[in-house]
Amino acid sequence: MTSTQALKAVGILPDDADRAVLVGRVWSQAAEGPCPVILRNGDVFDLSGISATVSGLLETPDLLARVAAEDLPRLGHLDEFLDGSAGRLLAPVDLQAIKAAGVTFADSMLERVIEEQARGDSGRAQEIRARLAPVIGENLRGVQAGSDKARQVKSLLQEMNLWSQYLEVGIGPDAEIFTKAQPMSSVGCGDKVGLHPISEWNNPEPEVVLVTRSDGTILGATLGNDVNLRDVEGRSALLLGKAKDNNASCAIGPFIRLFDGEFTLDVVEKVVVTLLVQGEDGFEMTGESPLEAISRKPADLVGQMRNRSHQYPDGAVLFLGTMFAPVKDRRGKGQGFTHEIGDRVEISTPRLGSLVNWVDRSDACPEWDFGTRDLMRNLVKRGLGGKI
Repeated sequence: MTSTQALKAVGILPDDADRAVLVGRVWSQAAEGPCPVILRNGDVFDLSGISATVSGLLETPDLLARVAAEDLPRLGHLDEFLDGSAGRLLAPVDLQAIKAAGVTFADSMLERVIEEQARGDSGRAQEIRARLAPVIGENLRGVQAGSDKARQVKSLLQEMNLWSQYLEVGIGPDAEIFTKAQPMSSVGCGDKVGLHPISEWNNPEPEVVLVTRSDGTILGATLGNDVNLRDVEGRSALLLGKAKDNNASCAIGPFIRLFDGEFTLDVVEKVVVTLLVQGEDGFEMTGESPLEAISRKPADLVGQMRNRSHQYPDGAVLFLGTMFAPVKDRRGKGQGFTHEIGDRVEISTPRLGSLVNWVDRSDACPEWDFGTRDLMRNLVKRGLGGKI
């Protein structure tokens, strides 16, 4: 059974989908290519007449009014894209830069320090956690990054020889903003997510993803899985690229929920993201990440991503980080959590829906073979070259 055969629209959409403005992308068999779409009552409508890319769509003036047009072509029901009969659901971004903020929650700060101390050896994590958590964990809770309190905590931990590069970006003035994946490379809801075959200690990272246009305005939000290799980054922070950016290691979806009068950034800042991992071995793990526990305001993180020194003319999306660092033992006592092939990963919150993926090795996942040049050629062939 393939992953998409196990999904239905009702299981991945927000609880209030009938009131939400949900835009995304599908590969349409009828259109013979990718299409920006809007979802209405479970039906998928083509937005290519407004813009042939999601990047261009989000630059459209009066965006909410434009996507509310009644004369859009219907491509089919969402279930037909989940079962493959009409095409397939894609990640809801295309040309945008894919960025991520790291170490933005106290619990994940502690776990990054543990990885650093363990040098990527999961067998040492429990002992190091027991030693550091009472000291570092208590000092970090409730600390706003860049504040006077943060500077006091830094001085204290330096005196105790417990300061870390991860704490520097966690509560210092400068956030960690890195490139998670390349434009066009993200996988969508129902796809496989990939683990590099060298990794033996890894985890999902359930996150809210903010969607911005080129001027930095935040237009909406979606969900993401910032698949992470704990052993690789633990060996050296300079291996961050290898730990984060691999084939199928970035999942985004299912749809972008655009901000409107009811759904705003204030609402996003109060969401609780939940995680469910179910293994073919019967293993199950749950967790949650309340965004209110973040150490930096989401708008501040966007400001550190996009400013006079960093521009993104095709727009950008930003993973906001996670406080959930899984420690439930799986392969043995004290070994903590790591993925097994076949794991089902569900990342959810009622206002954004559910992002569901299945775990495989990155070299066993479908290769990324449809890039920007392929997209341009496809759109020109379909007569949409002027709509990019």
